[in-house]
Amino acid sequence: MVIGGGIVGLAVAAELASRGDRVTVLEKEGRWGAHQTGHNSNVVHAGLYYRPGSLKARMSVAGNASMIAFARAHGVPVEVCGKLVVATSADEVPRLKALAERAEANGVPAKLISAAEAREYEPEVACVAALRVESTGIIDFPAVCDALAGRLSEHDLRLHSPALAIRPAPGGVEVATPGGVVRADALVNCAGLHSDRVARLAGLTPAARIVPFRGEYFELRRPSLVRGLIYPVPDPTLPFLGVHLTRMLDGSVHCGPNAVLALRREGYRWRDFSLTDVADVARFPGTWRLARRYARTGAEEVLRSLSRKRFAASLARLVPAVREDDLVRAEAGVRAQAMLPDGSLVDDFLIETADRQVHVLNAPSPAATGSLEIAKHVADRLG
Repeated sequence: MVIGGGIVGLAVAAELASRGDRVTVLEKEGRWGAHQTGHNSNVVHAGLYYRPGSLKARMSVAGNASMIAFARAHGVPVEVCGKLVVATSADEVPRLKALAERAEANGVPAKLISAAEAREYEPEVACVAALRVESTGIIDFPAVCDALAGRLSEHDLRLHSPALAIRPAPGGVEVATPGGVVRADALVNCAGLHSDRVARLAGLTPAARIVPFRGEYFELRRPSLVRGLIYPVPDPTLPFLGVHLTRMLDGSVHCGPNAVLALRREGYRWRDFSLTDVADVARFPGTWRLARRYARTGAEEVLRSLSRKRFAASLARLVPAVREDDLVRAEAGVRAQAMLPDGSLVDDFLIETADRQVHVLNAPSPAATGSLEIAKHVADRLG
């Protein structure tokens, strides 16, 4: 049984089915990929940002190839367009060079180029140097979910079916749902924003707590300003890549995301509020330690969330022609970020096991890219 019908849950279910298992998938929403999968920038990441040897690095690099191959085999729209990571000032160049070294260590095709060479790819970009990453792509991840669900048509797929209780049973587990009790010989938790809660339902005490961060996007009124993907040099102390510009498959250009604490685990707007979710965050000691550590960064993100002018200014560092009136508010996303009690953010995929159980407890970006590889890893751990 797989709990969670996002791209990771469906990929796990499809992998288990390919190994001969009979699979049940429980999804509390009325459609597949309703949350993180359906609210992201649809980028197939190359794998250059992540610590060499980490799960993120290995599964992103391998996942880039396997996801693109899957999309092409199943008629899912995908385009390998490459991207630029740009240093906008001289003090960012050492970090850009370090990123190039990490790309090489991870086996990612990337090369340092001059500002003039960068403008051959993106005529409107402003930089002193750039890293060209060839294997980055754009895709329709919700369509990938539909394709995975299609491969599971002979299995037990249940929408509108949240897990209400989980109990051990002879030879496996049983899960209470609104439609009755479902039994299985093994359980995989891919519940994303609720993965820690599902783990506790199953009797685990996970070290990490899910803290939701909302990422807000705008669409560019003048998409001709951007040909492909333009990213800033990321801050290595943060798990977020910074506000960037992404050309989508339909030709539109999305700008963002920023990162602000969401007041609900599925809180896509400021007015979305859950007392239970806020209390969860407030009671967790890691929240206050993180807030003290990143007080200035957090304040800047909130101000950028509230000010279209500030958001535009962040984008104008990359593409100076972007103005405030170029930005049209687009749909936001929420990132399920695992946090430890000391206030540190878990920087790798976090997967815990128990008897007949595997729990995917931290799978933010690039989990969609690496979902087919995560699925193999989970299936291997089930044994």
